[in-house]
Amino acid sequence: MHGPALSGWLLVALCTATGVYCLLRTRAGVGEERRAAVGEAVMGFGMAAMALPAAVLAPPEWVWAVYAAVFGAAALHGLLAVRHGGHHLHHLVGSLAMVYMAVAMAAPGAAGAHAGHTAGTTGGIPVLTGGLLLYYTAYVLRSGARLVPAAATAGGGVGRAWASAGGGWAGRPELTHACRLSMALATLAMLVTM
Repeated sequence: MHGPALSGWLLVALCTATGVYCLLRTRAGVGEERRAAVGEAVMGFGMAAMALPAAVLAPPEWVWAVYAAVFGAAALHGLLAVRHGGHHLHHLVGSLAMVYMAVAMAAPGAAGAHAGHTAGTTGGIPVLTGGLLLYYTAYVLRSGARLVPAAATAGGGVGRAWASAGGGWAGRPELTHACRLSMALATLAMLVTM
């Protein structure tokens, strides 16, 4: 994505850590929870790969088509899973946002801008980018608000929280919310730098 290399590396670290945590959640979860964790791990690792600074590793032109195909498959899976619950709708929006960013980066003008970090170039449709920015801003604010009560009530009872989680720290719901919040923040940052 566009922007300074440091912010790119921070996004890579955040998305990789999120992907690793989601993989660890697959061991603690069962059924639908496990499938959601796998999807979030794919999203985290894919976002980490997309956020690699172009100054360090300029991706070949065909890699954007691969990203679009992988996230397109995830979007198709999300579309089929939407009937099972509301969170799948967020997965669908996230996958479609990644497809959109990959297609925008594959556009002829965006590839050169990506490699050279040209200021003022946009790689997408401003109205669609703006809509996604609004969606992710609202999601981040809502998710952050959901974490505040969990953090306030957990103070001092760390040992009990670990014991009652069943799956250790990988099964703690507030960490799952923090994981999703981290990916939403990373998506927001990627959309801003697009």
